[in-house]
Amino acid sequence: MLVLDKIDIPGDNIRIAVDVGGTFTDVALIAPDGVVATYKLLSTPADYAEAVIDGVNALMQRENVPSESVEEVLHGCTVATNTILEQKGAKTALITTRGFRDILELRRTRVPRLYEPLYQKPPSLVPRRLRFEVTERMDANGHVVTPLDPDDLQRTIQRIRSADVEAVAVCLLHSYANAAHEETIGRVLREQLPDCFVSLSSSVLPQMREYERTSTTVINSYVGPPVRRYLQSMMDKLSDTGINGRLMVMQSSGGILDAAAVLDRPSQIIECGPAAGVIGAAAIGRRSGYENLISFDMGGTTAKMSIVENGALHFSSTYEVGGGMNAASPLSNGGGYALNLPVIEISEVGAGGGSIVWLDKAGAIKVGPHSAGAMPGPACYNAGGEHPTVTDANVVLGYLNPVALAGDSVPIDHRRASEVVQQHIAEPLGRELIETAHGIHTVANANMMRPIKMVTTYRGRDPRGFDLMAFGGSGGVHALALARQLQIKRVIVPPAAGVFSAIGLLLAHAELNISRAFHQLTDEIRSDDAQRLYGELEDQAAAVLRRDPEQEVKFHRLADMRYVGQAFELTIELPDGPLDRAAVAGLAERFATEHEQIYGHSFAGQYPLETVNLRVVGALPQREERALRFRADDVAAAERSRPAYFGSDFGTVETPVLNRAALAGGTRQGPLIIEEYEGTIVVPPDCTARLDDAGNLLLEIGDTQ
Repeated sequence: MLVLDKIDIPGDNIRIAVDVGGTFTDVALIAPDGVVATYKLLSTPADYAEAVIDGVNALMQRENVPSESVEEVLHGCTVATNTILEQKGAKTALITTRGFRDILELRRTRVPRLYEPLYQKPPSLVPRRLRFEVTERMDANGHVVTPLDPDDLQRTIQRIRSADVEAVAVCLLHSYANAAHEETIGRVLREQLPDCFVSLSSSVLPQMREYERTSTTVINSYVGPPVRRYLQSMMDKLSDTGINGRLMVMQSSGGILDAAAVLDRPSQIIECGPAAGVIGAAAIGRRSGYENLISFDMGGTTAKMSIVENGALHFSSTYEVGGGMNAASPLSNGGGYALNLPVIEISEVGAGGGSIVWLDKAGAIKVGPHSAGAMPGPACYNAGGEHPTVTDANVVLGYLNPVALAGDSVPIDHRRASEVVQQHIAEPLGRELIETAHGIHTVANANMMRPIKMVTTYRGRDPRGFDLMAFGGSGGVHALALARQLQIKRVIVPPAAGVFSAIGLLLAHAELNISRAFHQLTDEIRSDDAQRLYGELEDQAAAVLRRDPEQEVKFHRLADMRYVGQAFELTIELPDGPLDRAAVAGLAERFATEHEQIYGHSFAGQYPLETVNLRVVGALPQREERALRFRADDVAAAERSRPAYFGSDFGTVETPVLNRAALAGGTRQGPLIIEEYEGTIVVPPDCTARLDDAGNLLLEIGDTQ
């Protein structure tokens, strides 16, 4: 039950969560009794840590929280992702087996746009002049074919030293089967180039598939120095403010880890920000009785989608970043850099509130992928933005407060928003201003349809069987329009939706997902070998997770499986108990069911199954769950109104503007605009809004087509 408090936050053991986005930095604080307070401020792209520290200090000061009472700072950030998207990573060299220098260029034959003959793949993160070959060779079983040539290695290291690189990635053929040569090279590199960040594929991704393993290892090195500098700076600045609690970082797989454990494998946090929002959606959904959700997170720079099915998240070990739309689907990959580490299945597209609106050569409205970000931001922020954005269009439409957002911390200039939309879009098209703004809103919605399909229809799920949970600063503005197109009847907007990724961080727990190659026919699995490897993986996970020797770590065992001859695997959870014949048969049945659901068919009984990797997920026991009690007014704000445009069907309507508490009395018919400190929710005339027992806003559509 939502409790709306007006009391000082009590006690020690305070936990603070900070999510850094391209436009806003969100801060949430939770006390031991479950009381939550939030704060929102513009990000500082020149140094994202600056906004983090400012936000933490401002919230602690407002809530009278002493720095020594902070037990943990939980962090989700876009530093690693932005490093790749902006091509601003470390100068990186690659060492590989002789003859495999061009694996990053060869990639896979798949391209994301079949009917674009002039398509160009993104440039390699390591230019060819910095890719070096050494004489050595292992076979697929880990037997030495050609010994490592030490003189050749020394010549290569000298060339790397002369190139003045910051990081080195090492990926040798079949090192997943025998890492001896890689480990030798790593040891020599660290001795002779102590200032270089070194990544070994046998540590980062000990699995088969040369391109994916090479790409993942290169990404780890490419983002390593920037992430290490950022996290070290963050730890130093927190210490300077008197906060000596642990800094914990969200991983792409949804678990949090001590920042020190991330420093050597920063590729784990490429998609950590979006993951936190999905964790929050799943947790709030379970607590409120909504088990089938499409999570829709629309911030200032991007929109992110994922699904929660029967209360559980969906994971993938096939992911791409930097291809225009980050995605975790083998059906649509080919345009980015392969990152074969476990991630929550999230599709992401450059369509946020700050996405810049432009006209193509044919005069069609386009939205994104470039964003105005926090600086200069949308034109309506009056901070120097010269181009129209989705936020500017929403201001023109009357959806957003024409004076200020985020509790008056972000002033809004309605006149400036109208000017840029009129000048850059409406006049060239010869259209009315209000119609043009609605067209921008509609195009932004259309851009977000594909990533929703990526996590639903492309994965064998019908979106009509899900509720849409909307969050992020812009999620509530666009959610009902998206739901209508998808024929989804209900939209759920949780409390503190505008800072919801920070809330998700507070609900996450310490977890680590690790794997290792294990290539055997499933029917012929050698149980002793599998049990031994699982034991090694569990020991490895426990060593990272445990803070003291007595701490219990819980493990889940999984296997990556495929039909013999297939190019992609599915990850299947092992049943409890020993890996005997019955367990193997259960694995085969689970695999066939999942294959049928994702691809629409299965080959059960026709083709043999093979196990490719064994995987362990280790987790520390979760904290005792307490009901979240959000700091907010428990009194309905004085209702006011402003004109808002809802398309040609309804036109401009004088629309009541109220807060969430005003809906406590029952169901209200739209149109409505619900304004909160963290975000805005738009309810069209043919929709209704009410509160459930947990304080979530339930928005329901009348008749769909």
